[in-house]
Amino acid sequence: MTSSATPARRPASEFAVPYYVFKDAGAQVVLASPKGGQPPLDPKSDEADSQTEATRRFKQDTAAQAALAHTVKLSDVSGQGVDALFYPGGHGPLWDLAEDADSIKLIESAAGKTLAAVCHAPGVLRHAKAADGSPLVKGKKVTGFTNSEEAAVQLTKVVPFLVEDILVERGGVYSKGGDWQSYVVTDGKLITGQNPASSAEAARAVLAQLQAPEPISPPEGPVPGSPPPSVPDVVPPEIDDPSPFENPVPVREPPAPPPPAVAAPQRRSNRGPSLPHPRQSHDLTRSLRCPEVHGAPSANASTSM
Repeated sequence: MTSSATPARRPASEFAVPYYVFKDAGAQVVLASPKGGQPPLDPKSDEADSQTEATRRFKQDTAAQAALAHTVKLSDVSGQGVDALFYPGGHGPLWDLAEDADSIKLIESAAGKTLAAVCHAPGVLRHAKAADGSPLVKGKKVTGFTNSEEAAVQLTKVVPFLVEDILVERGGVYSKGGDWQSYVVTDGKLITGQNPASSAEAARAVLAQLQAPEPISPPEGPVPGSPPPSVPDVVPPEIDDPSPFENPVPVREPPAPPPPAVAAPQRRSNRGPSLPHPRQSHDLTRSLRCPEVHGAPSANASTSM
């Protein structure tokens, strides 16, 4: 940062306004700067027309003054060790934070955390990259100090770059409201404010994200009171063979009975019929009876399978 350039210093109002929004909400605030210690403040912050309710409160707040005088180094802050990052405005960030390696590393390491920048502070996103190596603001809806507002304060030729131009150049979807009117844009975890008037609204947007309840994962299994899941109809496969079994066990048929014994016919002679001798009649009768079949199963016998 060029210490001789007044625009490089930070107005007390742009620090004090969001600071008290956070403190009044009960947030724990850690102040950090590139070198640690007391960051430079714009001498115009002491002028009468620069006083606001927040700056007057700050001048009476010794604890806040002590915290600002003993900021920690950015290199000692971990992006995963904080819930949110908030970069207040002022022209100073264009000179120091935009090019500071520790600030860039902090922003990139805080992926997935709420990140807010107001007024000229969106310029700190100039070199920050997303996980895939693309500019962090590429495709994101953003805002920041407008070219017309910079021209109004006659510093267009003094600042190292114009915030509006650099955000567009890095692929941001830039939009703006009226000059000097509060205008804040939120895209996911990225929150940007257009000008000093946007400081309080941007801080409240950060709190809204921090205070939002965590999404609840749906419970496993059926929800009590919900109807049972529908079971699809099961269509049996088509079977070419109508038999209920793929390989039916054959049923054994009973053995066929032997043919009955039949007496041989008597040879005729011219002498007339030959009568059996009385002593042979009993034997002939026995020879005409059908024999009994043994071992044949009955007709209703079952087969075990």
